[in-house]
Amino acid sequence: MMHRQLNELYGIASHAQSCLFICAARHSCIKDSLREAKPTFRGRSVASTFFLAANTATADLRMKIANACLEDMVRWLASGGQVGILDGSNTTEERRQALVDRFKSVGVNCMFIESICDNPEIIDSNILSVKVSSPDYVGWKDTDAVNDFNRRIQNHVPFYKTITDLNQSFVKLVNVGEKIVVNNVQGFLQSKIVYYLMNLHICPRKIYFARNGVSLSEQSYKADAPLAPAGHRYAENLKNFLLTLRENQALAIQQANSEETLRPLTVWTSSRQRSFQTAAHFLDHEDIIVRNRTVLAERNPGICDQMTPEEIQEKYPDECLRAKSDPYRHRFPRAESFYDLANRLEKVILELEREKNDVLIITHESVIKCLYGYLFGLPERDIPSLEIPENTLLELVPTAYTTEETRHVIPHSLVSVNWQLQADTLLSLAGKIPASPMFMDHYLPDEESTRTKQDSLMLPSPWLSSVTMPVASQQDGVGQEPESTFRL
Repeated sequence: MMHRQLNELYGIASHAQSCLFICAARHSCIKDSLREAKPTFRGRSVASTFFLAANTATADLRMKIANACLEDMVRWLASGGQVGILDGSNTTEERRQALVDRFKSVGVNCMFIESICDNPEIIDSNILSVKVSSPDYVGWKDTDAVNDFNRRIQNHVPFYKTITDLNQSFVKLVNVGEKIVVNNVQGFLQSKIVYYLMNLHICPRKIYFARNGVSLSEQSYKADAPLAPAGHRYAENLKNFLLTLRENQALAIQQANSEETLRPLTVWTSSRQRSFQTAAHFLDHEDIIVRNRTVLAERNPGICDQMTPEEIQEKYPDECLRAKSDPYRHRFPRAESFYDLANRLEKVILELEREKNDVLIITHESVIKCLYGYLFGLPERDIPSLEIPENTLLELVPTAYTTEETRHVIPHSLVSVNWQLQADTLLSLAGKIPASPMFMDHYLPDEESTRTKQDSLMLPSPWLSSVTMPVASQQDGVGQEPESTFRL
């Protein structure tokens, strides 16, 4: 039997509920019906008096909009949807009871999510950063939009009643997570949603994505090969480019006399050698925290390991047909599908929602595809075909109604690096990497490291056992680049 869950998000307008809604709507199991219904009724300038409960002239249209959203959600849940969010004010007890009765008639459980905010700073910030840029205020001056929305708030206040019925399932978020009240939460889905809400915030931040550098054996998953000299050169370029980019951004903020501040940078990386060794170039900056996470490991190719696409097609034509029909959920024998990978990344997504620092995630292409699809709310079928180019830094800024993206091509300016010195430096800094505070399935490096060969560096520990970082010859300074024709 399929469990279906409807979450009704309500509260006085601008009390951060829209921010929370947009964050929650990124989750792959949540369907947003409201934003699909709204365009049907757009195309006109709507004044604050439109939402006034005492305005009988607009009452019919407001009810028509609300019912359209409601029935759209009912149809979606009936078609197999599991979790839905109905975003609206829903400030009266009568309206909430009507919603409960409607969804109960089709066998859907309801949980109310109330956003309460009595902090004027949060309300003002929400209006300026979210509401003014909403589709409702396209073409409006900022001051006019702020004044109009403040009037909307005042129109709701006389009719607003907080939920008090202890028989209902509800969550109250006070001042965006400062306090959380949970009542009568039942079942797996509701518990999971509560846990998700506990990790949300509305603080501005940047999320960067970068693929790891090229390794000595790109075709092999099992080998877990270390970076090639070209991979170290890329890692150094990435570090210098990002640090310069952030310095320029900090300078621009200072020159603009903005109250915004540049947040600290945290680097997350897979524990696979080519991923961690790319991130290890940031270790010589004490103000940057580098954390490795085993769950960020690349998608396991199973029997397709060390095979090119042409070889896979020739040897497993039937599997390729099934993969073509469902590229997101199909898995080759002993392999992971993108669906499996997305489930594995759930813990990382929760911590990413909780993280208030800027984050650089250095990992494998398949992992970036899933996280990128989550942040942009892409259909799951589109995720396998996403293109995440090499030598490119993706800069994402989650906002209320979209995720802004800037792609930076990493310049190839560093062509002569003393990798012997780099290797010694990385070894001395390896002990600085902390385990994740959320996941305890990571390992810290050993306190002492042993140099075993003059022309190679060995980094001990379970997550970097038998890691060899070749040092370039003194003649060319960079070594030979390996051939690479296929990357999983």
